[in-house]
Amino acid sequence: MRIYIVRHGETAANENGWLQGLSNGPLNDNGKMLARLTGQGMKDISFDCCISSPLLRAKETAEIILKESGNSISVSVDDRIKEIDFGSLERTSIKDENVIRFLKKPVIDFKFPDGESISEVMERTQEFLKELIAKDDGKTYLVSTHGCALRSMLNFLYEDPDDYWHGHVPYNCCVNIIDVKDGEATLIGDDVIYYDKKLAVDRYKQ
Repeated sequence: MRIYIVRHGETAANENGWLQGLSNGPLNDNGKMLARLTGQGMKDISFDCCISSPLLRAKETAEIILKESGNSISVSVDDRIKEIDFGSLERTSIKDENVIRFLKKPVIDFKFPDGESISEVMERTQEFLKELIAKDDGKTYLVSTHGCALRSMLNFLYEDPDDYWHGHVPYNCCVNIIDVKDGEATLIGDDVIYYDKKLAVDRYKQ
């Protein structure tokens, strides 16, 4: 069994440096291009199932990747892998001092005002992933999600779970690959980029 977990392509909020949680905007032109290039880079992969966050940017990314990779399967959604709810800090600039602290060393149990904590996102995203791993059905899955949700989902598979961001916020359309054998999951691809790495932008580096 193999699971490919992708972060969505770029959006206007990413481009402008805003926190983007449950805001439901689409991919921008660059985001669509990154998704197309990612799909083209995955054209030798035959996906059996695709599961996406219900948010538009993740669904669009999944649909484009499937089309460009030659996979004509439908996209199902799972609410558990949507992005963190930033509450009243939604659309705050990533240069804001509160956001800078979050990006440097997030406090796992800190609850965003009127929103969620990372621990809550870990609970729901890891429930999803562990449930999928337990199937161990020999199929190949594409999962489309978000930056914080992705890091939360994979945290238990990282060598250093205390480094929440795993070195950095995941790049748009980066892909993490999990192999499952006898119910045991191994991360074999870590933030893989299927397009020219010069196009990968790290706006969150502090």
